[in-house]
Amino acid sequence: MELHDLVSVKGSKKKSKRVGRGHGSGWGKTAGKGHKGQNARSGGGVRPGFEGGQMPLQRRIPKRGFNNIFAQKVVAINVGELEKFGEGSVIDINELINMGLVKRKFDKIKILGNGNITKSFTVKAHLFSKSAAEKIEAAGGKAEVI
Repeated sequence: MELHDLVSVKGSKKKSKRVGRGHGSGWGKTAGKGHKGQNARSGGGVRPGFEGGQMPLQRRIPKRGFNNIFAQKVVAINVGELEKFGEGSVIDINELINMGLVKRKFDKIKILGNGNITKSFTVKAHLFSKSAAEKIEAAGGKAEVI
């Protein structure tokens, strides 16, 4: 097969509608724009959401809630999930991302105490629950706050 043998799939290419080309085309005279008015003009039309001067929907409905722009996104990881790592390894943010426990970089990472661990390793995170720190140290590891 060569480039000149390639054929597009039937129905994938559609001819553009040629408007304003006479009565026979079905799209002659006003070319689907009606008679005069704002939408018939060049560059005419209204912005999305405009309702002709009526109070638009996005301003009519009541507003609720509050979005704190200073809020920090904290991802929680349970101690039991750290069992995937090898004995004596150093677990930090990059290691958690590589193992798929954290999808992307968050503002802070908190280690929670749900689950059990048998291996000893050094865990570097922003926050630790009291029970998580106890479990890590009981297994012979270290809980380091970044």
